[in-house]
Amino acid sequence: MSVDQKRINKYLADKGLCSRREADTLVEKGWILVNGEVLTSPGYKVTPQDKVTVKDEAQAFLKQKLTIIINKPVGFVSAQAEGDYKPAIRLVTKDNFYGGKNAPNIRYDGFAPAGRLDIESTGLLILTQNGNLAKQVISPQSHIEKEYMVTFNGKITDKKIEQLCFGLSLDGKPLKKAKVSLAAPDKLNFILTEGKKRQIRRMCDLMDLEVVALKRIRIGRLLLGKLPLGKWRLLKHKEFIT
Repeated sequence: MSVDQKRINKYLADKGLCSRREADTLVEKGWILVNGEVLTSPGYKVTPQDKVTVKDEAQAFLKQKLTIIINKPVGFVSAQAEGDYKPAIRLVTKDNFYGGKNAPNIRYDGFAPAGRLDIESTGLLILTQNGNLAKQVISPQSHIEKEYMVTFNGKITDKKIEQLCFGLSLDGKPLKKAKVSLAAPDKLNFILTEGKKRQIRRMCDLMDLEVVALKRIRIGRLLLGKLPLGKWRLLKHKEFIT
């Protein structure tokens, strides 16, 4: 493939319109035009000379994508079920809805976590049908902050906090700079811009600190706020994450 050519799904994703998977759906529905002709092949390669048009129906379809905010309890996984552990999407019931009596009917298909939380952790979990939003949050190139409150056992020193902020490596690679501060005698506040698997727990382990509880309280501009444990709500149109 020429360096000037891109598959249509990558072209649309790079433009920030949608994810690649969503782009394939838009093509299947006949909502993408190239040079005035309805595109029928998801493998079509776009050149700089091509004029790509996105129908209004595609824009409306993408706006209908839902984003759910959950205060995840311990014992639930972020995505697919693992053994006896249920996925967090199963918390999305009418009884668990927070913000009024009229809970919307939510189908479970099509939701993916924008930033996972492990089984033992609690707090802010975003489940979204918007692939572009998920990409913005979890992309390795993302600089979106994720904030956590960590309760720990062990001796904390200024030197350890300094090392937690910068100087540690995981999986043979140095970690990006973090913001770590003492919030209480047994609590640390972590602000990260990356999300390696069980990162905070592993960082604390390197400093001989035992994590007793880990709670995510912010992703970008979105706060967990007063959302009760185990409850969920929809992301409002006026709210922004990035």
